[in-house]
Amino acid sequence: MSEKKTNLYQVQLKELVLKNEQDAHRHLDLQFNYHDDLFEIFDKVRSKNHFQSEQDMTQFVLGLKLMTAIILKDKENPLFSELKPAIMEFMKKLKQNKE
Repeated sequence: MSEKKTNLYQVQLKELVLKNEQDAHRHLDLQFNYHDDLFEIFDKVRSKNHFQSEQDMTQFVLGLKLMTAIILKDKENPLFSELKPAIMEFMKKLKQNKE
């Protein structure tokens, strides 16, 4: 059986300024595989004008795609039992929305 090809992405998250004025120094480097082209998804969602800013759109899409990937990967996790049906229905509506 051949392995399904995926795209490899990297996200770097760095603290820049903390609200309590302590030095910000933590960072996170995350690499993950994803079957969809995330930049194509950014373009599709951007074209629908659902968000007031590019930053809002990017945060939403990235967060949603990262979360749904884990929900689909770990289908049997009881933590997701109530969330999964609502997220799947939301994803269908988002993909169908032509506005």
